[in-house]
Amino acid sequence: MSIAESIESINTLAGNVSGLKGNERQDLLQACEKLRDKLEKPSDTIVRLAFSGHQLVVLRLAADLKLFDVMALEAGQSLDGSVNLHALAEKTPAEPLLLTRIMRFLAAMGAVHEIRPQVYSPAPLAADLVSSSPLSAALIHCTHFMSVLSKLPEYFNEKGWKSPHDAHDGPFQFALGSSQHYFEFLSSNPYYGQAFNTVMAMPFRRRGKNWFEFYPAAERLLVSSAGEDLRMFHERFPDLPGKLVLQDLAPVIDSATALPERIESQSYDFFQEQPIKHAKAYFMRTVLHDWPDQQAEKILRRVCDAMGPNSVLLINELILPEAGVLLSSALGDIQMMGSFASLERTEAQWKQLLQNAGLELVHVWLPQDCEKTPEALANQAAVFEARRRYG
Repeated sequence: MSIAESIESINTLAGNVSGLKGNERQDLLQACEKLRDKLEKPSDTIVRLAFSGHQLVVLRLAADLKLFDVMALEAGQSLDGSVNLHALAEKTPAEPLLLTRIMRFLAAMGAVHEIRPQVYSPAPLAADLVSSSPLSAALIHCTHFMSVLSKLPEYFNEKGWKSPHDAHDGPFQFALGSSQHYFEFLSSNPYYGQAFNTVMAMPFRRRGKNWFEFYPAAERLLVSSAGEDLRMFHERFPDLPGKLVLQDLAPVIDSATALPERIESQSYDFFQEQPIKHAKAYFMRTVLHDWPDQQAEKILRRVCDAMGPNSVLLINELILPEAGVLLSSALGDIQMMGSFASLERTEAQWKQLLQNAGLELVHVWLPQDCEKTPEALANQAAVFEARRRYG
């Protein structure tokens, strides 16, 4: 097939993507990325990456102006689905010249359609970035994090080229000139806190099957302790004996609603003594990856001290492969480093962390059909089963 024929084939396929089924869309995207990587020269790659931040920031400007909300409303009331710059200027606080520059950029990147000079219609991306969309929250969260990323070179030049190890003195504190932990910052800044919480609740955060779908819960435990997981666990095993307790900080517990009658709630700070002793099981999902070893070990020791001979600790977290890490997994690791001075861990790092806290790793559970490939581990959280080490 000639280059011209290949281009024609690609263009034909681009006009029929709505008919793709199952994993076809994702497979095609991966093939396109592989083709781009082969075609790009290093200079092409650098230029593309260097200016990618501009696109996110301009989208954030439009989101802060509620430009996408105004476009959706005005276009919906227009006979041809269009909206002109004058209408946008009337409904947003931006002056016409600034709006012109923002809309020019949005049109160039395909976020809006430019019908004629200063007349636009929303493209699918704009429609998905209205204020009520989780994607709008993700945009706010990610662009704010860029202020931390941009300071990493200065951070390491000043602090020394060592992986951060203290959640209260890491890249986030350095970038913002603050002594607040990231969670404290989110609590005192509702705009960013709400965006963070929305992103954390997005479906992509639940990697693969639920832990109790492959961990033999009915045979091995009676108690769990984590929000939505606890609710789903109860729905899956309504007749298991024992007590189910949801533990979290007071503001989270106060906001917990519609819990089944059998689930108790308890305000608790996991850096303090664990009040529930000798439970059959203690459960944590995506908790410890928010904390570097220094603090994660303290959290685990509180659990260890409360455990009895028959207690188990279940940790539902991703495993970082020793080699061949996917870009998405590496991105998550840098995100943890910047926000929390923490890290995504390999299996060996998880085992060492547990040992340091007085625990023994008994087994690492994954679905039977999940091979330990980088692709599989990026999309399926494991369950680490640990017990208190005696003697």
